[in-house]
Amino acid sequence: MIASFLARSSQSKARVATKLASPITGLRFKSTALAISLNHTRQMTASKVKRIGFVGLGNMGLPMATNLFNGFKDKADFIIYDINQKTTSNFLKDHNTDPNNKDKVKVAKNPLEVAQEATVIVTMLPASQHVEGVYFGKDGLFEALGENHLVMDASTIDQSMATRVAKALSEKGAKAIDAPVSGGTGGAQAGTLTFMVGSNTTGDFELAKPYLEKMGKNIVYCGTNGNGQTMNLGVRMGMDPKLLAGILNTSSGRCWSSEVYNPCPGVQENSAATRGYTGGFGMPLMAKDLRLAVNAAVDTKTTVILGAMAQQLYNQMAANKEYENLDFSAAYKWLSENSK
Repeated sequence: MIASFLARSSQSKARVATKLASPITGLRFKSTALAISLNHTRQMTASKVKRIGFVGLGNMGLPMATNLFNGFKDKADFIIYDINQKTTSNFLKDHNTDPNNKDKVKVAKNPLEVAQEATVIVTMLPASQHVEGVYFGKDGLFEALGENHLVMDASTIDQSMATRVAKALSEKGAKAIDAPVSGGTGGAQAGTLTFMVGSNTTGDFELAKPYLEKMGKNIVYCGTNGNGQTMNLGVRMGMDPKLLAGILNTSSGRCWSSEVYNPCPGVQENSAATRGYTGGFGMPLMAKDLRLAVNAAVDTKTTVILGAMAQQLYNQMAANKEYENLDFSAAYKWLSENSK
């Protein structure tokens, strides 16, 4: 009888031990899988990228590309593309100075070649139609993109175009980042831009961050792809108010036009206004950005009376031969002359 009791007791302990062992084993398996996944992400982040690509070397793109190159010149080679061959030639002359590596900087024949040679790519283009052409046009980036690519578009474009690009790239396995900027040409030159980043996952954002940090000071994660383009009407279109406030306080919302980029000639030594309103963010680009904002307002049935008036003002200046090639701050000059 005692022997029978001891036997049953031993069997019960064995069953309890078995039940306890199963979840622990499963937990160990999941923990191991998680550790492998995290380690893989760290390896992707830390791995040396052989070549970085940059498409769009305009007034904003050129200093951004320069800062990115300087930040990674000891770690990766560079390939660039722009329709302005003089700009790419000058970039090549200025930066392809390594005597031991004649291909440190290459100029691509088209965007397709950039995607064929670089696994990390940044694009900085004037408007949605240019983004569409560079990504989806003949010899565009899209043809060669795949699982090994991290692509960051810093252009200010329609949200619909940003989400279209992200969806198309994701379907090919590429990591798509939309990261429009605030800070103007001065911020681009100083490397103090604010990037408003939309990405499919926070992991993709973390992969992009080291590259964006070479070009900007404030790198703000705004959520899913397309959210980076919605800042002008952020709260109305679903942005978190605290996040929006944080971004505005590190960009033009903090009276940037008077504190950082004063439009009155002579107030700031390095401003476009003091240079005769040259070499800055052009009138057509500002007119385009305002048009995007007003279009977004119409789509969401939001009233933007002053925004619509500003858009009309910049449309007039952009169509005026005297003003079309000047920095957007020349609105100060326009208003001064037309108020006499």
